[in-house]
Amino acid sequence: MLPKRVIGILTWREGERFEEPDYLRKLVQTGQELGAVVYLFSHQDVHVQDKKIKGFLPKPNGRWVSKWFPWPEVVIDRYRRRVREYIRLRNSDLFFFANSPFSKKWRVTKLLASDERVRRWIPETHVYAQGMVRSMLARHALVYVKPGNGTGGRSILRVEKRGKEYCLSGRDKKHAHHTARLDTAVGVEKWVKRWVEEQQIRDGNFLVQQGLELGLLRKHVVDVRLLIQKDECGEWSVTGCGVRIGENGSATSNLHGGGRAIPFEWFLSNRFGVEQAESIKSECYQLAYEVAKTLEDYFGRMMEFGLDIGVDVQGRAWLIEVNPKPGREVFRQMGDMQLYKMAIARPVQFALYLAKNQARFLSL
Repeated sequence: MLPKRVIGILTWREGERFEEPDYLRKLVQTGQELGAVVYLFSHQDVHVQDKKIKGFLPKPNGRWVSKWFPWPEVVIDRYRRRVREYIRLRNSDLFFFANSPFSKKWRVTKLLASDERVRRWIPETHVYAQGMVRSMLARHALVYVKPGNGTGGRSILRVEKRGKEYCLSGRDKKHAHHTARLDTAVGVEKWVKRWVEEQQIRDGNFLVQQGLELGLLRKHVVDVRLLIQKDECGEWSVTGCGVRIGENGSATSNLHGGGRAIPFEWFLSNRFGVEQAESIKSECYQLAYEVAKTLEDYFGRMMEFGLDIGVDVQGRAWLIEVNPKPGREVFRQMGDMQLYKMAIARPVQFALYLAKNQARFLSL
């Protein structure tokens, strides 16, 4: 009998506290069902001299048990915090990773905007600086100010010019809702400057991005969350997509901020008709494949991306954001448990594919 494949999942840990524990628990269990040894570990669990890892497995009571595990053949990186020890580990050659390190949102946006394969889908975006919001509002009636390394819809500010008035709304780091109405561009600059200073996340800069007319529903922000992943044969494949509808008056559609998810085809067909909805879906898929291949060219091997895609009132698709370590709750919220399970299984299936073919990849 062949020995089981060994897959490690690198993540942040403090004691028995893990980031995204529910998802990681399901990832380990899925790996076990696929016949592999799968465990969680963090930077402090690596014992190089003994070539062993202090790994963690979920217990039925919701807690975790630790034990010694053999060195992983492949490591899935789910670490979401850029701490020094993690960066040092990623820059070492200790492990064979399923996914390469990624970059900050601004660098990614700049790369995509300069690549002829994908730039037609990228809204105008600049690094925040004094005067930039005012300059962008002269060209666009709607702009967004957002952190270059944020996540979960936090600290994103919506700034809209309505006649002679400016309407601002956003959620802060703690998801509290803020609004303001101002009557001068100078007043807007001062308000935004204070927002950026208060909402700064670690060492990240802020971006100012062209707002899109995504009001497919009155008073709600609507966008598409698409998940594209490598499959068990190592090929890019769109797992699925759903429409996210933001809370009434919210600047984002994020599910953490009170948004809800509904099936893509149902919503788009009702809004644009079956034929145009099919065309929009086709464009979203094309966008996803081109973005995945382009980013892999720049950063090296990747295994999945969550894409936030805006569909404007004319039915044109725009890339809002790319996440290399995405969630998959959109499928559960839609009630599509088959897609949800596939979205969890695919990272492990791809890691197993890499483990079986590791010699070939290491020789490239």
